[in-house]
Amino acid sequence: MLNALKQQVLEANLALPRHRLVTFTWGNVSGVDRQAGLMVIKPSGVEYEALSLEDMVVVELESGKVVEGGKKPSSDTETHRALYLNFDGVGGVVHTHSRHATIWAQAGLDLPAWGTTHADYFYGEIPCTRKMHDAEIAGRYEWETGQVIVETFRQRQLDAAALPAVLVHSHGPFVWGRTPPMRCITPWCWRRSPIWAFSRVSCRPGCRRCSRPCWISTTCANTASMPTTASKRAGRYSPTISSCRP
Repeated sequence: MLNALKQQVLEANLALPRHRLVTFTWGNVSGVDRQAGLMVIKPSGVEYEALSLEDMVVVELESGKVVEGGKKPSSDTETHRALYLNFDGVGGVVHTHSRHATIWAQAGLDLPAWGTTHADYFYGEIPCTRKMHDAEIAGRYEWETGQVIVETFRQRQLDAAALPAVLVHSHGPFVWGRTPPMRCITPWCWRRSPIWAFSRVSCRPGCRRCSRPCWISTTCANTASMPTTASKRAGRYSPTISSCRP
């Protein structure tokens, strides 16, 4: 079942440690087949070097029920599922605990857009969610994590296609795209951007942020080409970007 998608998800998960995006088993990649109503995700607690195609777990998108796989799905499965159910056009979700992005998240700070490499992949500053309430943490924590991400984007009127990443307060980063692998470029940039931001704040506190015209001229086509009706209406999407990478 879904062998091609399983292979994509497996390869994307194996790329995480190669790009130094994860420590131990603290990270996961999933992919979705919307026509089938199914998502594929790595199993929980399995070392990356031991992962195989047979380990991938297939989960029903609407119910969260495991329909194939002998192992327990990742503990973050419910967060991935919430994002797929709420953000149209998303085909893959990545969660890591890369060092500087996690520092930024645990400080509860939005990540400013301070340079063109950030703007290549993220149209504006990366939002950090609010702190989760005690009841949310004590209840369906992973599902509620997804809900607080969705809440953040809706309340701030952000376009999840043009800004495909978030920091979860006191937790860490999530990033998404049209396919599971996303060429690992977007997650890699997500690792580097907080490092550059941290260094810039350290060497020059109070420095000015990247301008909005810079976001428009450099935002990469792989994120900006999935406009939502809201983003068009709000004027946050430019369909005439000419300097995007292939």
